[in-house]
Amino acid sequence: MDKKEIQKRRMWKYFVEATAEIIESEGVEKVTIRKVADRAGYNSATIYNYFSEVSHLIFFASMRFLKPYTDEVSSVIQKGQNPVEQWLLAWECFCKHSFKNPQIFQAVFIADLGEQPEKLLEYYYELYPQDLIDIPESLKMILFEPNITKRGRTFLELAVKEGSISTNNADGINELTLFIWQGMFTNILNRRRAYDPDKAAAITMKYITEVVQNEKYFRFD
Repeated sequence: MDKKEIQKRRMWKYFVEATAEIIESEGVEKVTIRKVADRAGYNSATIYNYFSEVSHLIFFASMRFLKPYTDEVSSVIQKGQNPVEQWLLAWECFCKHSFKNPQIFQAVFIADLGEQPEKLLEYYYELYPQDLIDIPESLKMILFEPNITKRGRTFLELAVKEGSISTNNADGINELTLFIWQGMFTNILNRRRAYDPDKAAAITMKYITEVVQNEKYFRFD
């Protein structure tokens, strides 16, 4: 790595860490290019040499707050005895953390980033490889997938191979459970329901569990 690339990465981290500090102290909605520049000690124009838009800054900074989730999910899914159990445990962990930190999860998994998010995610882990320490290789592939639809499908594909879920129903189950989570998540994010995070997670998991346990009664084909 040449000196120019080292300097670029150093500057990139300055701005990401400055953004993370603003998120921690004021919230995601308070992040602006001017605030980030002021906190990092540079002018606003300099930021655009490294980030094409503010949503990318927020994405990278929000990733700094996902470590508790990635650490926990890598641990809990190992408790599952089969792919369906692992899938449900992964969903339970995702619900738990996403409802506690809706703005962070919105920035990482839902916000319009204007370009391929997988490239942004790959670059993040390239600069912060320590965030992948102690995470099993099998899970790293899932963590590098920013599309939550594809994330869930990975476990269901294993369940299909095992024979516990029919091939015709896998896509439908994946889509329906995602819709269930998105409905609750939107209510929590926009403060449309007075559920605390634990209750929101419990209700969401109730419906997600019922879908997979009763998949033979659904017609997704």
